[in-house]
Amino acid sequence: MRFADRADAGRRLADALAGVALDEPVVLALPRGGVPVGAVVAARLHAPLDVLVARKVGAPFQPELGLGAVAEDDTLVLDRERLAALHLTAADLAATIAREQAELVRRCELYRGGRAPLTVTGRTAVVVDDGLATGGTARAAVATLRRRGADRIVVAVPVCAPDTARRLREETDAVVCVAAPHDFVAVGQWYDDFAQVPDDVVVALLAGARRHADGAP
Repeated sequence: MRFADRADAGRRLADALAGVALDEPVVLALPRGGVPVGAVVAARLHAPLDVLVARKVGAPFQPELGLGAVAEDDTLVLDRERLAALHLTAADLAATIAREQAELVRRCELYRGGRAPLTVTGRTAVVVDDGLATGGTARAAVATLRRRGADRIVVAVPVCAPDTARRLREETDAVVCVAAPHDFVAVGQWYDDFAQVPDDVVVALLAGARRHADGAP
């Protein structure tokens, strides 16, 4: 299964969520790529949309190799097994963690414009991304939402590595993915158009969702 673009993925993901019980859902999209997907899902669910900013923590010698993630509220999740296999400790990642936390703060300020995060207390938090490989950022987002008092947490993505989906099911109330292909290598391979999403597009989509929620044209 392939997706034309993130809007197409959002429509198919919304279809997959149709049979899931979601009590007072709030859609939390992982920026940047998760926001175009989440905007479509939120509109279909008639749910408010917000971002939940999380950043991958990569290995010092190979930034693309995810060893964990940071998220809002000073959340830090590390893959202890992978760290041990590489003979690394959290101290070895201190500089990388500090850099990603600084970028996280910048994005929160830019995307929300000083607004407080949407309240999830007692509600169903639907975490949306454009796809998950290792799932580090999603795990950090889930940890943040637990601390914020979400009643249920559902991770929803168009495509996900099978092992990651299994692992996330142990940490959430549900995982919904349109496809979990066994030949998964990277998220982008399942999209015809996987262009980067600029910050201004994220800001515009969030603003549009707020206007819709307020009943403005």
